[in-house]
Amino acid sequence: MGETGLKFQIETDREEDGRWIAEIAALPGVLAYGKSKQEAVAKVKALALRVLADQIEKEKKDNPLDISIACCP
Repeated sequence: MGETGLKFQIETDREEDGRWIAEIAALPGVLAYGKSKQEAVAKVKALALRVLADQIEKEKKDNPLDISIACCP
């Protein structure tokens, strides 16, 4: 039984109205806004985990899943 490793990059940007947006482009629809960069990153990580959990439930694979989420500075 082999291991599968996943690593996702979080991209952040500040909107004109001052809100921060964080996105994981590799996971369609995984983006979130926050009042601070840290809040946006925390929200997008939580959303990514929900999306991945849904995918795992649908696939019901026997292989262990190794997930790493990295954020740019």
